[in-house]
Amino acid sequence: MRRWGILFFALALFAQPVAAAQSPLVSSLQNELSLLVTSKSSDVGIAAIDLNTGETVSVRGNRQYPMASTVKLAVAATYLSYVEKGDRSLHDSIGGVSAATLMRKMLVHSDNHATDLLIRNLGGPDTVQTWLDFHKVDGIRIDRTIAQLLRAKRDLYDERDSATPLAFATFLRRLDNGEFLRPWSKDYMLDLMAQCMTGRNRMKSLLPDGTRVEHKTGTLTGLTDDVGFITLPNGHRVAIAIFARGGDNRPKAIAEAARAVYDGFLAVVGWPYTAASAITGR
Repeated sequence: MRRWGILFFALALFAQPVAAAQSPLVSSLQNELSLLVTSKSSDVGIAAIDLNTGETVSVRGNRQYPMASTVKLAVAATYLSYVEKGDRSLHDSIGGVSAATLMRKMLVHSDNHATDLLIRNLGGPDTVQTWLDFHKVDGIRIDRTIAQLLRAKRDLYDERDSATPLAFATFLRRLDNGEFLRPWSKDYMLDLMAQCMTGRNRMKSLLPDGTRVEHKTGTLTGLTDDVGFITLPNGHRVAIAIFARGGDNRPKAIAEAARAVYDGFLAVVGWPYTAASAITGR
C-alpha cells in the first residue's frame, strides 16, 4: 500500500500546473532590454505585452515612477465610461468648450488645462481613482490635478500620481481587450492616441516609417515617459510602458527600448505580413 501511495503522490506532483517559461527569443529580448537599461544613466523602467500571445517582458517593471501626463489616459477612460452610462456626453459644454474638444486637446496635445477641466467635471482626482479601484487596477494611483502636481515640490520618487511599468502595460492590455470600455469608446480613444503630437523623439522616433503607434507621453523636470500601443507589420499589437527619470538623454533611451521591443516581438511571432494588417494597422 505504501508503494501505491508513493506512486499516486508522484503522479499528482507531475500533474500540477507549471508556470510557462519564456520562449528563447523572448528571453533574448528580456536580456537585451536589461543590458540597455543598465547602460543608461537614467533610471529606466520598461514593460511590454504582446496582446496576441500574452508574452511579456519587463525590466524594473514593479518599480513606481511618476506618471506625469500619461495619467490622462485614465482620465479619458473614466470620462468615457460616464458617457457610456449616459451620465455625461461628449457634446457637454465644460468651461465653454465641448467635452470632445477637451478630450482631443488632452490626448493629442497634452493640454493640462483641458485635463483639469475634465477632472473637475468628474468630481476630482478621487473619481478617477475610484474608477481604477472599481476595475481592480493595481499599481496605478492618481492623487492630484495636473495643476496641483505642477505646483508641488518636485520629487521623482514620490509615489503619489505614480504607476509601475507592468501596471500601466496591463492597464493598456485590459483597455484594448474591452474590459473597461465598449468598442466605440475604445476606438475613439485609440484614434486620439494615434494622433498624439508630443514626444516625437521618444517611442516613435526609431520605429520604421508608417508604424502605427497609439500613445501618450508624460514629462516633468527630470522625467520622461511614453506609454501606448505599437502595431507590428504582421498585425500583432504590443502594449508598452516606458518611464525614465534622472540621468540624461531620456528620450533616446525610450526610443531605443521601443525599437528593441518592436524587433524582439517581431522575431518571436515571425513575419506573416498581410494586406489587412498593412491597411488597418491593427
